[in-house]
Amino acid sequence: MVPKLRFSFKSALLPYKLGTLTQWSSGGTPSKDNKSYWDGDISWFTAASMKSNELSVSPTKISNSGLVNGSRLANKDDILLLVRGSMLFNKIPVGILLNDAAFNQDVKAIKSLKNFNHTFALQWFLAKEPLLLSMVTGTGIGAGKLDTKELQSLDVYLPGDEEQTKIADFLSSVDEKITLLSKQYELLCQYKKGMMQKIFSQQLRFKDDNGESFPQWEKNALSDLGNTYNGLTGKKAEDFGSGNFYVTYKQIFDSRIINPGNFGLVNILKDEKQNKVEYGDLFFTTSSETPDEVAFCSLFLETESVDYYLNSFCFGYRVKNIMKTSPVFLSLLFRSDYFRASVKVLAQGSTRYNISKNQFVKLIVTIPVMEEQIKISNFLTAIDDKITAKKVQLDKLKIWKQGLLQQMFV
Repeated sequence: MVPKLRFSFKSALLPYKLGTLTQWSSGGTPSKDNKSYWDGDISWFTAASMKSNELSVSPTKISNSGLVNGSRLANKDDILLLVRGSMLFNKIPVGILLNDAAFNQDVKAIKSLKNFNHTFALQWFLAKEPLLLSMVTGTGIGAGKLDTKELQSLDVYLPGDEEQTKIADFLSSVDEKITLLSKQYELLCQYKKGMMQKIFSQQLRFKDDNGESFPQWEKNALSDLGNTYNGLTGKKAEDFGSGNFYVTYKQIFDSRIINPGNFGLVNILKDEKQNKVEYGDLFFTTSSETPDEVAFCSLFLETESVDYYLNSFCFGYRVKNIMKTSPVFLSLLFRSDYFRASVKVLAQGSTRYNISKNQFVKLIVTIPVMEEQIKISNFLTAIDDKITAKKVQLDKLKIWKQGLLQQMFV
């Protein structure tokens, strides 16, 4: 077997079984009833803490007593692989340890043996994620699992030590760039979040073009600033798939501003009474699995002269006077932690949370004059543009790396 992309090496790759190149061990969970087992100095990894391909510090820690009485220590350069959990249906969490750490029973620690470079081994696992996803089976309780024996029987076509090192070093340098871009993206998001908190709490105020202070912000009920309307009603499954465009539930979560894209299609009969959406409308989700996601907001900025509609699990909000209140400003306010704190208390439910439009429009918001709204919107939108550009750059690099993995490994 010969990969499509190599570093000027000509020799054929030798086949091995993964189990012959590695040593596997299982972790565990110390008793939660014994407090002396927890909050120590040893990082303890679970599915929730495996968020990177480089693992060093876990938010959950155990003590030496906890390690001896219920868990196991993996060593620096060992690979941790999640083998049980609901997350496996969507992705395969895997990472290399930068220091010794413990792990639970849903995770396997994999130690590379002599002729299997540990960094190369990590990249091999990353390259094989599509294959690993196809191997996930259900447990019957909503979780997925990977069978250890099946994993160990996988074929690894192994190059020589020098080529392994070159591949590992090159891909590690790509990972470093991805990590740097990810950090820059996270810092921009944190900066925006902090600035929004300061702006909407009025800790930070803007000046007019003459350097003068704007008037005080005024309190308004949302019912005074705009009106709500329902999404699609009375539609059946067979009505979807063709016809008119409609804004989907997922789009509201995926984007702060909804522009032309992957709209849904729904058949609207002639003279059928359905609420059409307009430029500048704000959309909110009415139902979600957590209170944090109830009444999530997006802004509609589509200008084409065609009819658009809204998903039935959402409701629309239309500003009454756009000369007094900017929809762009409101969309930023509605996505701020400052506003969402008042929304979450309205969420009702147990397994699924809902919000009433009647309760929603009673909420009081404090807004500045239009001139200050515009300055705030321009300032925060400029940060959003930088965040979007950084995210595009990051996504492109990840896709490029994924292409490299597919060409370098067989």
